[in-house]
Amino acid sequence: MTYLDYQATTPLAPEALDAMLPWLRDQHANPHSPHRAGRAAKAAVEVARAQVAALLPAGGRVVFTSGATEALNWAIKGVGGAIVTQATEHAAVLDTVAASGRAKMVLPVDRDGRVAPDAAAAAVRETGARLVAVMLVNNEIGTVQPIAEIAAAVRPLGALLLCDAVQGFGRVAVPDGCDMVAISAHKIYGPKGIGALWVRDGVTLAPLLHGGDQELGRSGTLSPALCAGFGAAAALAKARMVEDGAEAARLFAVAQARLSGWTLNGSDEARWPGNLSVRRDGLDVARLMSDVRDVAFSAGSACASGSGRTSHVLRAIGLNDAQARSTIRIGFGRYTREDELASALDRLVAAADKQKVAA
Repeated sequence: MTYLDYQATTPLAPEALDAMLPWLRDQHANPHSPHRAGRAAKAAVEVARAQVAALLPAGGRVVFTSGATEALNWAIKGVGGAIVTQATEHAAVLDTVAASGRAKMVLPVDRDGRVAPDAAAAAVRETGARLVAVMLVNNEIGTVQPIAEIAAAVRPLGALLLCDAVQGFGRVAVPDGCDMVAISAHKIYGPKGIGALWVRDGVTLAPLLHGGDQELGRSGTLSPALCAGFGAAAALAKARMVEDGAEAARLFAVAQARLSGWTLNGSDEARWPGNLSVRRDGLDVARLMSDVRDVAFSAGSACASGSGRTSHVLRAIGLNDAQARSTIRIGFGRYTREDELASALDRLVAAADKQKVAA
């Protein structure tokens, strides 16, 4: 199997696994216990917290959560008042905003998938919103939003900026203007089941989970193993950020050359190059997946697969249903070899060509 679905999840880095193993195999203490074993576990958690924080702005705190979905739910539900967001957000934002029942405005995006900072500011003025939620890198099309400019436009108006940085954390710098940032370990070669919410100093949130308040705002016993794996993955991402980015850009060029004649979705410049969303007129994606079963790729977001609905992201950038249904998403990263990427794409193109001949 050639794995080309890095936006859905990344492989676990060996360094992250090594950091986790002692806490899975030998050390089982609760990090919130006051005895020596508990304090040792707590120390491991704090090392991991510092490693994660090193990839985030100064002047805030990292609160570990079960994942980015919990982090986003907490940030949205923890702030009252109207909300402004944009049309290509992840379902963890859009569905949470809808479920909150509060006044909201969902801003349109351009054909590249970017929202205009002045439109965000105008929406805050119109609604009196206390929260603006805009993601850093889109999970389906790779577009990078102008987060710094949006923050500069809305924060003077009294709105907090929440950034879903799941796809950008560890790959691109998280802008200083954010007030809250949601992240997830398994998108940066860490373990599944852990994420975090970074909260700027001075920002207070109503709790989402009630209980022991172990994280000073978030209740629940932490897993030292998951925290250690997250921390190790973050430290590795920080050390390799330039190298990983350059390799992703090189593989992007290789992939584009192999997919000549296919149409790119999203921005060709303001994007994370490890994400390649392309379409081909008349392509039957379900058949393509069946014909090339030894390549793991996506028809869109893994979170929406099986819903039967066309992608809300692709519709938001102006694609019709036929175009959206003829789109595939290729994701690659640190452990993708050029030869396996090229071979996999050649097989995808050959299978797509057969569909055209049969038609």
